[in-house]
Amino acid sequence: MAELAEDIRTTLPYTDETVVSYIVGLLEDEEEDEKEILEMTKGMLEGGPQGDDNLADLEALIGRLSEFLAASETRQKPRTTGSLKALDEVIDMKKSGMAMSATIGLNGQVDLEHSGKGQASRVDLKKLEKAEAKIKAKLEKRNRRDLFEGSKLIDLQKKQESYEEMFMKVNPLDMGNKNKPKDIHLASIDVNFGSLRILTNAALTLAHGRRYGLIGRNGIGKSTLLRNMALREVAIPSHISVLYVEQEIVGDDTTALESVLQADVWRHHLLTQEAEINAGLASATVSEVEKDDMTARLGDIQKKLIDMEAETGPARAAQLLVGLGFEVEDQQKPTKAFSGGWRMRLALARALFVKPDLLMLDEPSNMLDLNAIAWLEDYLQTWQSTLLVVSHDRSFLDAVATDIIWQHSERLDYYKGNFTQFYATKTERARTQQKEYDTQLAYRAHLQAYIDRWRYNANRAPQAQSKIKILEKLPDLEPPEAEESESFKFPDAEKISPPLLQLDNVTFGYTPEKIILKSVNIDVGLDSRIAVIGPNGAGKSTLIKLLVGDLETMQGTAVRNGRLRIAFFAQHHVDSLDLTLSPVAFLASKFPGQSEQEYRQHLGAFGITGLTGLQKIATLSGGQKSRVAFSVLSMQRPHILLLDEPSNHLDIEGIDALMGAIKKWNGGVILISHDTRFITTVANELWVCANGTVQKFFGDVSAYKSLIVANHKAKP
Repeated sequence: MAELAEDIRTTLPYTDETVVSYIVGLLEDEEEDEKEILEMTKGMLEGGPQGDDNLADLEALIGRLSEFLAASETRQKPRTTGSLKALDEVIDMKKSGMAMSATIGLNGQVDLEHSGKGQASRVDLKKLEKAEAKIKAKLEKRNRRDLFEGSKLIDLQKKQESYEEMFMKVNPLDMGNKNKPKDIHLASIDVNFGSLRILTNAALTLAHGRRYGLIGRNGIGKSTLLRNMALREVAIPSHISVLYVEQEIVGDDTTALESVLQADVWRHHLLTQEAEINAGLASATVSEVEKDDMTARLGDIQKKLIDMEAETGPARAAQLLVGLGFEVEDQQKPTKAFSGGWRMRLALARALFVKPDLLMLDEPSNMLDLNAIAWLEDYLQTWQSTLLVVSHDRSFLDAVATDIIWQHSERLDYYKGNFTQFYATKTERARTQQKEYDTQLAYRAHLQAYIDRWRYNANRAPQAQSKIKILEKLPDLEPPEAEESESFKFPDAEKISPPLLQLDNVTFGYTPEKIILKSVNIDVGLDSRIAVIGPNGAGKSTLIKLLVGDLETMQGTAVRNGRLRIAFFAQHHVDSLDLTLSPVAFLASKFPGQSEQEYRQHLGAFGITGLTGLQKIATLSGGQKSRVAFSVLSMQRPHILLLDEPSNHLDIEGIDALMGAIKKWNGGVILISHDTRFITTVANELWVCANGTVQKFFGDVSAYKSLIVANHKAKP
């Protein structure tokens, strides 16, 4: 059934994973009528996220499924038709390149996202319920309740509540519980996503006041775990308030400041009630009895507002927004006036303002520049509640985390300390485990050698039998888990004579009245390793476009060697990929003339291995799309790499592979990044882009971040 599922994903790449599992369950049912299967399948796939653009593909898919069902003389035998085979195996979403759903717990939408596209689920709930009712009746009759996953999708569809409704449901207001212990200890939890097992009998332990970094490979299910915790599908005690930040807020006419204030739903709710009661007390039509009742309610509300320090709200909200880069005048702008990146910052500010007992952040540094990250690291170091953050930024984890949780092999392993301490401990554990394994292996080999030599010797037979018994009683020996690693490789750059790339006294602005960069002088050679840092909106990406030649200078001169080849990794690199093609087909379209095997080998050097190279790029995870983009850069055989936030979607192993490849490469590099470790490892020059200028910074990244934090603290 794995290839059936893959056929659905490939044909309709934005179909929700739970729907795929549901349809496969229908096809596996030996007693279901074939006509009903096809009708229910078509009903569930019609009106999905792909809309009406894929009706022809849908009809073709239904035709293939019909042929598949008809090809079997009996539903109990394995079915095959064309390239479709019945396979009894669990679909490994990591290997197939499927991205985890990006459902936010508390942002007002439960958004089933497939392959990182952010498309909201539009499954017809009535059709799904009708299909579910038919199936449920048959299952109850045959006592086979666990056959389908469809009810999960219905539950998720019904959970599409507003942020306020979700917040009040997940976090009930009960001031009497504030003195209860806030530690979380669940001895055994199971977490699934469709047919994919994320955690099995895992222990979840979070001590109140500790800051946990959750790490693991792309696709292992970290976001799914956080999402389940946010919706209390993992049994977090009800008196512990939780909040999960994953997705940007929806833009409307609400100001940025008011949006942050409204994030604390109970504060906003109580203030609204207070205003309504005060208006009622001022009314001449209210009786004395009603006034007494309203006065009592008002006192209770005001006590709750005092307990939650409601009066300090505006000042705290403004301080958070300033720290995240919002100027005072920007705080009065409507949220719809901000871009996606800035709305993500607003979502983060809202969460920090609420101050839940358990705050969960998913890759927070991806939405921030180095200035905001420096502020956030400093802010979170004084966070008094429990923090659980998913991040691939080692420097961020070193600065923030007091503990590391390593998610792998369907379990959670706990380590005290930040990422550097975790890595040292994990390495030492692995060394010890390997040593113990080798010792046990040698001991077994020694016993076996003795047995083989003396078991048929009359004088030594008793000793040999004794050794046999010892060997039989030894527990099964399992080798330690192999360390996962990757390696990227860029082809050596050809030597060409300088100058390669220069900006000489360059000024640029989209209009003469609004100059973005002024009097920029920069010289890039094959030995350059330059990191450009500074706040968002200061002109870093504009500088890159001037270097590439996408923008023409207003004043000054841009010099590029006629033989120079520049490879540009854009922050939104997905825009440069054809999502309808496979990685192999995309490389062939961009660089024709090689065999499929050669393209696959090239992709393999960037972590796109096996059948992943033949899947549509639309179905790949964010990290896999980045790997495809890097393979394209490599095929260009560049002299200079221009990299704009290259580490955003890569896991730690992928980032290490990219850093290693750049360090070995002999070409020039200009880098825009918020990742301190990446900058420190790759670059030997820092240039700060701010206030319309680009100037060399004589210090390291840590010195720059310290300067940023000091400036924030110096502000009134």
